[in-house]
Amino acid sequence: MASGMQRVVGVDWSGDKGPGQRRKIWAGVWTASSMGGKVTLEGGRTREELVAWLVEMSRETPRMVVGFDFSFSYPAWFLRELGIASAPEFWELVAGGRGEEWLHRECADVRFWGRVGPRRHGKKPAEFRGEHAHRMLRRAETVLKVREEMTDPLQVAKIAGIAPKSVFQIGGAGAVGTASLRGMPGLLVLREAGFRIWPYDEPDVGSAPLVVEIYTRLMTGAVNKSSEVARTAYLAKKRRESALYAGLSRGVMAKARASEDAFDALVSAMVMVEHAREFAALRKTEDEVFRLEGQTWVPGLIG
Repeated sequence: MASGMQRVVGVDWSGDKGPGQRRKIWAGVWTASSMGGKVTLEGGRTREELVAWLVEMSRETPRMVVGFDFSFSYPAWFLRELGIASAPEFWELVAGGRGEEWLHRECADVRFWGRVGPRRHGKKPAEFRGEHAHRMLRRAETVLKVREEMTDPLQVAKIAGIAPKSVFQIGGAGAVGTASLRGMPGLLVLREAGFRIWPYDEPDVGSAPLVVEIYTRLMTGAVNKSSEVARTAYLAKKRRESALYAGLSRGVMAKARASEDAFDALVSAMVMVEHAREFAALRKTEDEVFRLEGQTWVPGLIG
């Protein structure tokens, strides 16, 4: 269980610019208690409100880990092209307005694909096709999400049939670029508030809140998350098998059954709680690529 941890939060993020983000952004929250721990599912906040809420909670419970399901950076070659030496420096560029420029329909950079505009066709560009497809992915995607690169058969089974997504995709099914570009400014706010952002900062879970990047498909495994029937069956099975799930309130279970986003947030938080002891073993990266691109936390990862 979450030894020494005061709070664990799994966030299902959204890049929605309008009021829809209040419906799509969910946080699964485990808080230590005399009874072992209490779990809640929180929704209804915008991105800015959620970040401010996390900062407020960290003052109450500094021994806290937060997982976000968006990419913390872009491929190393892209950052080098921009003359940037680290992901936090890239966040500053994004927060300064460059991120919204790339997302805007008037943007002429066709590498940001999936959204049609007067100066770009919206299709995946040739430089990301065929033998060059790897260029649109970070090492984190190729190691954790491309089955040919995996050595752990359990991970392979968990993402069976799921293709890796690129942060350059800003529109269409499975687009992660929009959520990522609109999530990076929040990382700056959290870092300024004292959160350690792994793998760029040295974690100290005994005294400072920690933020990690997560991938919800590796948390949930194979399940048709868009189906309420499938979500209900998944949660019922977990409730029979896991004491952690057995202790969840009816209200939390109802929210997770009713919403795919709430479901993702809950399951992510539960996996993080189950493996909470592992966060103390994380270290600041010395790897040049990970320093630029970031790294995805998964259970069993040491380093």
